[in-house]
Amino acid sequence: MHQIAETRTRIFGETPNLSFNAPQSPLTDSPDDTFPGSFISLYSLLPMPPNPHPKPPLILVTGPSRSGKSEWAEWLAHHSHKPVTYVATAAIAPDDAEWQARIAQHQARRPAAWQTIAGPVTLDTLLQTAESNTCWLIDSLGTWLANLLDDDDETWQQTLQSLVEALQQRQGEVIIVSEETGWGVVPAYPIGRLFRDRLGEATRRIGAIATSVYLVTGGHVLNLSQLGTPLDQAIATPDGR
Repeated sequence: MHQIAETRTRIFGETPNLSFNAPQSPLTDSPDDTFPGSFISLYSLLPMPPNPHPKPPLILVTGPSRSGKSEWAEWLAHHSHKPVTYVATAAIAPDDAEWQARIAQHQARRPAAWQTIAGPVTLDTLLQTAESNTCWLIDSLGTWLANLLDDDDETWQQTLQSLVEALQQRQGEVIIVSEETGWGVVPAYPIGRLFRDRLGEATRRIGAIATSVYLVTGGHVLNLSQLGTPLDQAIATPDGR
């Protein structure tokens, strides 16, 4: 720790304060709870040079069914300390009681101050209306994609490219929830395989431009941006690291 202090003093000409607050739990605001999967790295103790034109964060939260990925994304949105707009991408199915119960569960968790808008198809257009100093939570990529499965491959590629470009041009913070599929049995039907492949492609494309990527699984949150290496960078290096 003292070596870190000396390094900061040499580089930045300051005497650092080595005290820091314990990471907080995603379920409470108590500093006594340990944030799952967190760690203090050397780089987190070094102040970063100011960015004159900082880009608002783009955060991807992915995980399997019932993993808590939406809860973690909601926690991140709440702690952005910005006005939150919740973009619900699921199509309403009044005749599906189980689906309606899932939607009601999500609605019950949202703070009353959050604005909710429907975005079952036109995510790229909606994102263009987002203002700076706001946080948009899109839940989820998979339900959005399910509404577009009838599109042919060319139309789908254009739609995905438009979404990626809208995210790159974002004016406010954006958090996207995505489902993990394709880790197990190959779907028996063509429509299931199409969904799996398109969701995998969309998640990969968005993860490549995200400022932070989280995987929520097994009751834990993993910050893949800290633990891993971007795929394009790994492929470009001789040893793959």
